[in-house]
Amino acid sequence: MKSARHFIGGFSLAAGALALVCGAPTRAADVANEWSFTLTPYLWLPNINGTLKFDVPPGAGGSPEVETGPNNYLQNLNMVLMLSGEARKGGWAMFSDLIYLDLSGESATVKTVTGPGGNVQFPVNSGTHTGLKGLVWELAASYAVARSEAATFEVLGGFRYLGLDASVNWQFTGPPGLLPQAGSFSQKQDLLDAIIGLRGKTKLGAGNWSIPYYLDAGTGSSALTWQGMAGIGYSYKWGDVLLAYRHLYYDQKNDKLLQNVRLSGPALGATFRF
Repeated sequence: MKSARHFIGGFSLAAGALALVCGAPTRAADVANEWSFTLTPYLWLPNINGTLKFDVPPGAGGSPEVETGPNNYLQNLNMVLMLSGEARKGGWAMFSDLIYLDLSGESATVKTVTGPGGNVQFPVNSGTHTGLKGLVWELAASYAVARSEAATFEVLGGFRYLGLDASVNWQFTGPPGLLPQAGSFSQKQDLLDAIIGLRGKTKLGAGNWSIPYYLDAGTGSSALTWQGMAGIGYSYKWGDVLLAYRHLYYDQKNDKLLQNVRLSGPALGATFRF
Protein backbone atom coordinates (compact mmCIF):
# COMPACT_ATOMS: atom_id res chain seq x y z
CA MET A 1 0.00 0.00 0.00
CA LYS A 2 2.94 2.32 0.56
CA SER A 3 3.97 2.01 -3.09
CA ALA A 4 0.39 2.68 -4.15
CA ARG A 5 0.28 5.92 -2.10
CA HIS A 6 3.58 7.06 -3.62
CA PHE A 7 2.31 6.33 -7.11
CA ILE A 8 -0.99 8.20 -6.59
CA GLY A 9 0.90 11.14 -5.08
CA GLY A 10 3.19 11.32 -8.11
CA PHE A 11 0.18 10.96 -10.37
CA SER A 12 -1.46 14.01 -8.76
CA LEU A 13 1.66 16.14 -9.29
CA ALA A 14 1.85 15.05 -12.93
CA ALA A 15 -1.82 15.91 -13.45
CA GLY A 16 -1.29 19.40 -12.10
CA ALA A 17 1.73 20.02 -14.32
CA LEU A 18 -0.03 18.78 -17.43
CA ALA A 19 -3.06 20.98 -16.69
CA LEU A 20 -0.80 24.05 -16.74
CA VAL A 21 0.81 22.97 -20.02
CA CYS A 22 -2.53 22.42 -21.72
CA GLY A 23 -3.65 26.02 -21.27
CA ALA A 24 -6.92 27.60 -20.20
CA PRO A 25 -10.02 25.56 -19.29
CA THR A 26 -12.31 24.62 -22.14
CA ARG A 27 -15.06 27.16 -22.87
CA ALA A 28 -18.50 25.92 -23.87
CA ALA A 29 -18.29 27.75 -27.21
CA ASP A 30 -15.08 25.91 -28.08
CA VAL A 31 -16.58 22.42 -27.80
CA ALA A 32 -19.10 20.98 -30.25
CA ASN A 33 -22.32 19.72 -28.66
CA GLU A 34 -22.94 17.00 -31.24
CA TRP A 35 -22.11 13.34 -30.72
CA SER A 36 -18.94 12.06 -32.37
CA PHE A 37 -17.54 8.52 -32.45
CA THR A 38 -14.21 6.82 -33.07
CA LEU A 39 -13.21 3.19 -33.59
CA THR A 40 -9.58 2.03 -33.30
CA PRO A 41 -8.42 -1.45 -34.30
CA TYR A 42 -4.81 -1.92 -33.25
CA LEU A 43 -2.04 -4.44 -32.65
CA TRP A 44 -0.09 -4.53 -29.39
CA LEU A 45 2.84 -6.96 -29.16
CA PRO A 46 3.82 -7.09 -25.47
CA ASN A 47 6.64 -8.94 -23.83
CA ILE A 48 5.31 -10.66 -20.70
CA ASN A 49 7.47 -10.75 -17.59
CA GLY A 50 6.42 -11.72 -14.10
CA THR A 51 5.72 -14.36 -11.47
CA LEU A 52 2.74 -16.72 -11.23
CA LYS A 53 1.95 -18.73 -8.09
CA PHE A 54 -0.19 -21.79 -8.83
CA ASP A 55 -2.41 -23.23 -6.10
CA VAL A 56 -2.19 -26.99 -6.74
CA PRO A 57 -5.06 -29.05 -5.23
CA PRO A 58 -4.30 -31.05 -2.04
CA GLY A 59 -2.62 -34.36 -2.74
CA ALA A 60 -1.15 -33.19 -6.06
CA GLY A 61 2.09 -31.89 -4.54
CA GLY A 62 3.37 -28.44 -3.63
CA SER A 63 2.34 -25.08 -5.10
CA PRO A 64 4.88 -23.93 -7.73
CA GLU A 65 5.91 -20.30 -8.18
CA VAL A 66 6.81 -19.70 -11.84
CA GLU A 67 8.80 -16.89 -13.48
CA THR A 68 8.00 -16.16 -17.13
CA GLY A 69 9.42 -13.93 -19.88
CA PRO A 70 10.67 -11.99 -21.63
CA ASN A 71 9.47 -14.05 -24.58
CA ASN A 72 9.04 -14.28 -28.34
CA TYR A 73 5.39 -13.17 -28.58
CA LEU A 74 5.15 -13.58 -32.37
CA GLN A 75 6.28 -17.20 -32.21
CA ASN A 76 3.95 -18.07 -29.33
CA LEU A 77 0.90 -16.01 -30.36
CA ASN A 78 -2.14 -18.17 -31.18
CA MET A 79 -4.87 -15.52 -31.33
CA VAL A 80 -5.22 -11.81 -30.74
CA LEU A 81 -8.09 -9.29 -30.78
CA MET A 82 -7.58 -5.63 -29.90
CA LEU A 83 -10.19 -2.90 -30.35
CA SER A 84 -11.05 0.41 -28.68
CA GLY A 85 -13.86 2.89 -29.23
CA GLU A 86 -15.09 6.24 -27.98
CA ALA A 87 -18.32 8.25 -27.90
CA ARG A 88 -17.98 11.99 -27.22
CA LYS A 89 -20.30 14.93 -26.69
CA GLY A 90 -18.95 18.29 -25.62
CA GLY A 91 -16.21 17.86 -23.05
CA TRP A 92 -17.46 14.44 -21.94
CA ALA A 93 -16.44 11.09 -23.42
CA MET A 94 -17.10 7.41 -22.81
CA PHE A 95 -14.50 4.96 -24.07
CA SER A 96 -13.79 1.26 -23.96
CA ASP A 97 -10.77 -0.90 -24.72
CA LEU A 98 -10.80 -4.67 -25.33
CA ILE A 99 -7.78 -6.99 -25.55
CA TYR A 100 -7.74 -10.77 -25.96
CA LEU A 101 -4.42 -12.61 -26.05
CA ASP A 102 -3.77 -16.33 -26.39
CA LEU A 103 -0.11 -17.30 -26.00
CA SER A 104 1.36 -20.77 -25.51
CA GLY A 105 4.81 -22.23 -24.99
CA GLU A 106 6.23 -19.26 -23.08
CA SER A 107 9.66 -20.00 -21.63
CA ALA A 108 9.44 -20.16 -17.84
CA THR A 109 11.26 -21.34 -14.71
CA VAL A 110 9.89 -22.92 -11.55
CA LYS A 111 11.46 -20.69 -8.88
CA THR A 112 10.14 -22.18 -5.62
CA VAL A 113 7.58 -24.74 -4.47
CA THR A 114 5.52 -24.20 -1.32
CA GLY A 115 4.88 -27.34 0.73
CA PRO A 116 4.16 -28.27 4.35
CA GLY A 117 7.66 -27.18 5.37
CA GLY A 118 7.52 -23.82 3.55
CA ASN A 119 9.28 -22.69 0.35
CA VAL A 120 11.80 -24.97 -1.34
CA GLN A 121 14.16 -23.58 -4.01
CA PHE A 122 14.26 -25.33 -7.41
CA PRO A 123 17.42 -24.38 -9.31
CA VAL A 124 17.17 -27.19 -11.92
CA ASN A 125 14.68 -26.81 -14.83
CA SER A 126 15.11 -28.71 -18.09
CA GLY A 127 11.90 -27.64 -19.85
CA THR A 128 9.26 -25.45 -18.18
CA HIS A 129 6.68 -23.53 -20.22
CA THR A 130 3.57 -21.49 -19.49
CA GLY A 131 0.44 -20.77 -21.48
CA LEU A 132 -1.58 -17.58 -21.01
CA LYS A 133 -5.07 -16.67 -22.18
CA GLY A 134 -6.17 -13.25 -21.08
CA LEU A 135 -9.10 -10.87 -21.59
CA VAL A 136 -8.56 -7.24 -20.58
CA TRP A 137 -11.60 -4.96 -20.76
CA GLU A 138 -11.60 -1.32 -19.72
CA LEU A 139 -14.62 1.01 -19.52
CA ALA A 140 -14.20 4.62 -18.42
CA ALA A 141 -15.50 8.17 -18.72
CA SER A 142 -13.37 11.27 -19.18
CA TYR A 143 -13.83 15.03 -19.06
CA ALA A 144 -11.73 17.64 -20.89
CA VAL A 145 -10.65 20.05 -18.16
CA ALA A 146 -8.33 21.94 -20.53
CA ARG A 147 -8.30 22.31 -24.31
CA SER A 148 -6.54 24.57 -26.79
CA GLU A 149 -5.44 24.41 -30.41
CA ALA A 150 -2.07 23.02 -29.27
CA ALA A 151 -3.09 20.48 -26.62
CA THR A 152 -5.86 18.70 -24.72
CA PHE A 153 -5.93 17.34 -21.20
CA GLU A 154 -8.61 15.04 -19.74
CA VAL A 155 -9.17 13.32 -16.40
CA LEU A 156 -10.80 9.88 -16.35
CA GLY A 157 -12.34 7.28 -14.08
CA GLY A 158 -13.71 3.80 -14.60
CA PHE A 159 -12.76 0.15 -14.15
CA ARG A 160 -10.55 -2.51 -15.72
CA TYR A 161 -11.31 -6.24 -15.80
CA LEU A 162 -8.73 -8.99 -16.29
CA GLY A 163 -9.71 -12.61 -16.84
CA LEU A 164 -6.63 -14.84 -16.91
CA ASP A 165 -6.29 -18.55 -17.66
CA ALA A 166 -2.70 -19.67 -16.93
CA SER A 167 -1.13 -23.10 -17.35
CA VAL A 168 2.31 -24.50 -16.57
CA ASN A 169 4.13 -27.57 -17.89
CA TRP A 170 7.33 -28.49 -16.03
CA GLN A 171 10.21 -30.91 -16.37
CA PHE A 172 13.05 -31.33 -13.87
CA THR A 173 16.41 -33.04 -14.33
CA GLY A 174 16.74 -33.67 -10.61
CA PRO A 175 14.35 -35.11 -7.98
CA PRO A 176 12.15 -32.18 -6.81
CA GLY A 177 10.55 -33.98 -3.86
CA LEU A 178 7.27 -32.02 -3.63
CA LEU A 179 6.41 -32.31 -7.35
CA PRO A 180 6.86 -35.15 -9.85
CA GLN A 181 9.67 -34.71 -12.37
CA ALA A 182 7.15 -33.87 -15.11
CA GLY A 183 3.62 -32.52 -14.89
CA SER A 184 1.18 -29.74 -15.73
CA PHE A 185 -1.45 -27.60 -14.06
CA SER A 186 -3.79 -24.74 -14.95
CA GLN A 187 -5.60 -22.06 -12.97
CA LYS A 188 -8.05 -19.22 -13.68
CA GLN A 189 -8.47 -15.84 -12.02
CA ASP A 190 -10.77 -12.82 -12.47
CA LEU A 191 -9.76 -9.32 -11.36
CA LEU A 192 -11.88 -6.15 -11.27
CA ASP A 193 -10.22 -2.85 -10.34
CA ALA A 194 -11.39 0.75 -10.15
CA ILE A 195 -9.05 3.16 -11.97
CA ILE A 196 -8.42 6.89 -12.19
CA GLY A 197 -6.13 8.57 -14.67
CA LEU A 198 -5.43 11.18 -17.30
CA ARG A 199 -5.03 11.30 -21.06
CA GLY A 200 -4.48 13.88 -23.76
CA LYS A 201 -2.65 14.97 -26.87
CA THR A 202 -0.04 17.64 -27.65
CA LYS A 203 0.45 18.88 -31.22
CA LEU A 204 3.91 19.25 -32.69
CA GLY A 205 3.91 22.65 -34.36
CA ALA A 206 1.26 23.62 -36.90
CA GLY A 207 1.31 20.35 -38.84
CA ASN A 208 -0.52 17.04 -38.45
CA TRP A 209 1.91 15.39 -36.01
CA SER A 210 1.01 14.98 -32.33
CA ILE A 211 2.05 13.17 -29.15
CA PRO A 212 -0.80 11.29 -27.42
CA TYR A 213 -0.41 10.03 -23.86
CA TYR A 214 -2.37 7.98 -21.31
CA LEU A 215 -1.84 7.07 -17.64
CA ASP A 216 -4.03 5.33 -15.05
CA ALA A 217 -3.70 3.60 -11.68
CA GLY A 218 -6.14 1.57 -9.64
CA THR A 219 -6.89 -1.08 -7.07
CA GLY A 220 -9.63 -3.50 -6.06
CA SER A 221 -9.11 -7.19 -6.70
CA SER A 222 -5.46 -6.25 -7.28
CA ALA A 223 -3.15 -4.69 -4.72
CA LEU A 224 -2.07 -2.31 -7.50
CA THR A 225 -2.53 -2.04 -11.25
CA TRP A 226 -1.36 0.73 -13.54
CA GLN A 227 -1.06 1.40 -17.25
CA GLY A 228 0.86 3.94 -19.30
CA MET A 229 1.10 4.79 -22.99
CA ALA A 230 2.92 7.42 -25.04
CA GLY A 231 3.60 7.65 -28.75
CA ILE A 232 3.39 9.70 -31.90
CA GLY A 233 0.41 10.17 -34.20
CA TYR A 234 -0.41 11.64 -37.60
CA SER A 235 -3.84 13.04 -38.49
CA TYR A 236 -5.69 12.57 -41.78
CA LYS A 237 -9.17 13.73 -42.81
CA TRP A 238 -10.61 10.30 -42.02
CA GLY A 239 -8.78 9.75 -38.71
CA ASP A 240 -5.38 9.16 -37.14
CA VAL A 241 -2.50 6.67 -37.28
CA LEU A 242 -0.68 5.99 -34.01
CA LEU A 243 2.60 4.31 -33.09
CA ALA A 244 3.07 3.99 -29.32
CA TYR A 245 4.71 2.11 -26.47
CA ARG A 246 2.34 0.63 -23.87
CA HIS A 247 2.92 -0.85 -20.41
CA LEU A 248 0.40 -2.70 -18.21
CA TYR A 249 1.23 -3.88 -14.67
CA TYR A 250 -0.58 -6.05 -12.10
CA ASP A 251 0.45 -6.92 -8.53
CA GLN A 252 -1.41 -9.05 -5.97
CA LYS A 253 -1.01 -10.52 -2.51
CA ASN A 254 1.39 -13.40 -1.90
CA ASP A 255 -1.31 -16.10 -1.95
CA LYS A 256 -2.77 -15.12 -5.38
CA LEU A 257 -2.00 -16.36 -8.88
CA LEU A 258 -0.59 -13.04 -10.14
CA GLN A 259 2.35 -12.16 -7.92
CA ASN A 260 3.41 -9.49 -10.39
CA VAL A 261 2.97 -9.39 -14.16
CA ARG A 262 4.20 -6.77 -16.61
CA LEU A 263 3.14 -6.48 -20.26
CA SER A 264 5.25 -4.03 -22.28
CA GLY A 265 5.70 -3.47 -25.99
CA PRO A 266 4.97 -1.43 -29.12
CA ALA A 267 1.45 -0.82 -30.46
CA LEU A 268 0.26 0.30 -33.90
CA GLY A 269 -3.32 1.42 -34.58
CA ALA A 270 -5.62 3.42 -36.84
CA THR A 271 -8.46 5.59 -35.48
CA PHE A 272 -11.49 6.09 -37.72
CA ARG A 273 -13.76 9.08 -37.00
CA PHE A 274 -17.48 9.16 -37.82
